Amino acid sequence: MSEIGRRLGSGNEAEVFEYGEFALKLYRSESRKAAAFREASNLSILEQLALPTPRIHAVGEYGGRWGLVMDRAHGPSFADRMMSGDRRAHIEELARLHLLVHRQPGSALPDLKERLSAKIRRAEELDDNAQDRLLRQLDALPDGDSLCHGDFHPWNIHGSANEIMVLDWVDACSGTPAADVCRSYVLIHQADPMAAAEYVDAYARLGGTTAADIMAWLAPVAAARLAERIPAQTEDLLRLAGVPSKV
Repeated sequence: MSEIGRRLGSGNEAEVFEYGEFALKLYRSESRKAAAFREASNLSILEQLALPTPRIHAVGEYGGRWGLVMDRAHGPSFADRMMSGDRRAHIEELARLHLLVHRQPGSALPDLKERLSAKIRRAEELDDNAQDRLLRQLDALPDGDSLCHGDFHPWNIHGSANEIMVLDWVDACSGTPAADVCRSYVLIHQADPMAAAEYVDAYARLGGTTAADIMAWLAPVAAARLAERIPAQTEDLLRLAGVPSKV
């Protein structure tokens, strides 16, 4: 068994470390056993598709935390590339990669709208009236059966040319691509609102849709993000969801 090496990356839910020639993703909470197996299951499904995803080699408990051993991503993240080069070109490349994901079927994966609905119901910042309004708005939006990443943003995409790898598939689901792009907008918006808007425009242009179709998902997608309990983002998420702040 390999020793856990240096940390390669860190997110809200997990950290990634060197593990011999592979990468070891460890969830922060000891209770995240289900998430480790869910992501491994999702990636095993995706192995059948022509997508640049890591291959899973093991799932288990490492140092008291649950995680999975997978292929290691090489090269800088798209976020780093966007800061150091032609941002517009990198945003367009990111959008093309997202379109490649959405051309695949979402068979055997959870339903995106059901997941958003469950998260809206768990968001403690929303009172009953706000939840009811957002759930009605969500219900009126279109269903879909495309593969959706669920957490597609520049920090989860690494490499360049023929060595690109899309990471973090724990929230993969089946749904409407516009909803998945709107989720990307919300995530990118936290760091760079202008880049978030440029991303929506690039995807709409390349994908033959409209920015309006994508942004129609904004309120329920932002509200669902509240359930992930990131205090520094609460005020912005409430604003994007069209919910008055209690502060």
